[in-house]
Amino acid sequence: MIALVQRVKHARVTVDSRETGSIGEGLLILLGVHTTDTVDLVPWITSKCANLRIFPDEDGRMNRSVLDHGGRILVVSQFTLYGNAEKGNRPSFIESARPEIAEPLYELFCQELSRLTDHPVAQGEFGAMMDVELLNWGPVTLSIERRNQ
Repeated sequence: MIALVQRVKHARVTVDSRETGSIGEGLLILLGVHTTDTVDLVPWITSKCANLRIFPDEDGRMNRSVLDHGGRILVVSQFTLYGNAEKGNRPSFIESARPEIAEPLYELFCQELSRLTDHPVAQGEFGAMMDVELLNWGPVTLSIERRNQ
């Protein structure tokens, strides 16, 4: 499972001009699910995202988590994070989990983040063509990944 975590001033996602989720300051997380991923990975990766110390403290140093900062989280599923463009120019998505595996893990990821933060998690729409708008704050973008062995 890979989470591309971006610290944002604001972010929103729309599907066919309909807003499905938006946040002010917080984290935009693009989530990719690998073919070998299972529910066992969700607690580790959600805890890592919620506790990342990437928000400024009173001295301007990245020393606070989204929990400390009081920000919100927007999660968007993105199967292309496991795209492989090593050979040729057309990416292969063979390592991206099929929807029947990826969607329940995406939903569990959002539920667990909501539980950890004690706030609803804004979401995109799984499997839809989405437009994602964001103002990256910093910019700060981190890739967090863990796979089953």
